[in-house]
Amino acid sequence: MGKTIAITNQKGGVGKTTTAINLTACLAELGKRILLIDLDPQGNSTSGLGLRAGNLTVYEALMGRATLAATIVETGVPGLRLAPADIRLAGAELELVGMAEREYRLKRALQAIEGEYDFIFIDCPPSLGLLTVNALTGAQRVLVPIQCEYYALEGVSSLVNTINRVKHSFNPGLDIEGVLLTMLDGRTNLGLQVVDSVKKHFRNKVYATAIPRNVRLGEAPSHGVPIHVYDTKSLGAESYRQLAREILERNE
Repeated sequence: MGKTIAITNQKGGVGKTTTAINLTACLAELGKRILLIDLDPQGNSTSGLGLRAGNLTVYEALMGRATLAATIVETGVPGLRLAPADIRLAGAELELVGMAEREYRLKRALQAIEGEYDFIFIDCPPSLGLLTVNALTGAQRVLVPIQCEYYALEGVSSLVNTINRVKHSFNPGLDIEGVLLTMLDGRTNLGLQVVDSVKKHFRNKVYATAIPRNVRLGEAPSHGVPIHVYDTKSLGAESYRQLAREILERNE
């Protein structure tokens, strides 16, 4: 059975979707069978892989109108498949409210397919609503990207509290897989101070790999390809390859 990891941080702009696309692509490059679930109504993981949502998306799977398997499509990266999303998913937050066992909808959808993949990653929306709770209930672990900026740890306590509440109420095995430092500018004192404070807070949960600020990482989504395809020798591509190797080493 594969491992399901939710990538989440309720702050926007921390590199969550960039990590979802490029980490999964680099793991697939290493020969792993990977599924990326786009659980963000903005659908940026979908468009960032050069795809458009069709008639069946994660929304239909959550509503019980289709199996999750029926929504999954191939990407341009061998070994990487995607369950796409679009703006229809925005309605799920409201529709889930009135449903029985609403927190378990994604978990039950995952049960039929999780044995087919080495890793399943869930790109969560930048909020702590029912979509994120579904992701945390369905996952075994959580990957938290944190931007190397002055307010880096602001709001992280809310995320940790949400993880603990989900662990207590719905998913006793849930834990933090790792904390990823993103958009690091190692030339500045601020960047180094943030690294130090995050490591003091999360200790051995922080990945040794940090993702630097890199223009090519920002350009790749507009071309609909991951960074290792867009510019294979870029600093961003090498950083995500290094992160993929580190995650595999931790999970051996």
